Order: sequence, then C-alpha cells, then structure tokens
Amino acid sequence: MSTADESRIHARQMREKAKELDRAAEGAADPQEKQRLRDEARRLRDQSEQESGMASGDIYPDR
Repeated sequence: MSTADESRIHARQMREKAKELDRAAEGAADPQEKQRLRDEARRLRDQSEQESGMASGDIYPDR
C-alpha cells in the first residue's frame, strides 16, 4: 500500500469519526458538550481535507 493510499484511508477514517461526533453532538443535552463535540468534528474534517489534498499532490490544500 502506498503512502498516498494510507493518507486517503486515514482521511476517510477522520471524516467518519467527524460524522460520529456530529451525531453525538445532536444528542448531547449539555450545550458546552454539544459545542465541544462540534468543534472536534470540525477539526477532524479540516484535517482530513488537508490530508486528502496532500495525498492528491495538491501542495496548496487551502486554495
């Protein structure tokens, strides 16, 4: 398995975890916990986008 393949797999896993966190946030009764879960989900999505961009050879993933 190539490094690019591993990066794509890792990025997919992070996106899946972000979805789980979003679902958990929807069910959270405590507003602070809800926000914490959403923030963590957003961080994982951002990180997965960066990894996906790097795996595809895009050296400027934010553009």
